[in-house]
Amino acid sequence: MSEQIYGIHAVSAFLERTPERIIEVLVLKGREDKRLQPLLNELHKLGISVQFLNRQSLDNKAQGEVHQGIIARVQAAKELNENDLDQILQHKQNPFLLVLDGVTDPHNLGACLRTADAAGVDAVIVPKDKSAQLTSVARKVACGAAETMPLVRVTNLARTLRELQQHHNIWVVGTAGEVTETLYQSKLTGAIALVMGAEGEGMRRLTRECCDQLISIPMAGSVSSLNVSVATGVCLFEIVRQRLG
Repeated sequence: MSEQIYGIHAVSAFLERTPERIIEVLVLKGREDKRLQPLLNELHKLGISVQFLNRQSLDNKAQGEVHQGIIARVQAAKELNENDLDQILQHKQNPFLLVLDGVTDPHNLGACLRTADAAGVDAVIVPKDKSAQLTSVARKVACGAAETMPLVRVTNLARTLRELQQHHNIWVVGTAGEVTETLYQSKLTGAIALVMGAEGEGMRRLTRECCDQLISIPMAGSVSSLNVSVATGVCLFEIVRQRLG
């Protein structure tokens, strides 16, 4: 099974991290670009097939996606599950996890993966149902983080959270706009899983009931909530600040 990734940055990141999964690369014929040439040189050195297509052919291959003159066809990544999560946690002293409950927009998934990678998160956990897939859009927004950040899909999110608490001693912190305890009043160190709910609806009831603690981001303006990927960044980097302190 294969999939396509689009754009110079996304293809470069893929080439840097997992070149063995690249099947072939399609490039716009006649494109002169200083950023593109080093990428083509590296593909040539590794013996990866590169085809040069005219604009119409490349646009047809892209199926409506913005390709910036380059498309890579790659082997689909293996989807991680609960067993993989256990293996990841075996080697972590103070695990740092991000849980996305009901985030269905691939742009938001990609942005959350990118932020999680920057914050040093060990894995991102999502439910199999009602969750965005790792599409070409999500990969492009993630700017390479989709290739390095473990994305674990679990059958039953509530059960997974309980196992994290009971078997790995991980403190589960959920975000909810209406609670009075804020992010900045909370102690967020040690083994921790941050749970972010879907925009508008927030966390599902069962997910919320599994949380050890609920916190909010203080909002001073007229807007009542933040985009989920922005809110994720705010919360993750407050946890990073506390972990470093």
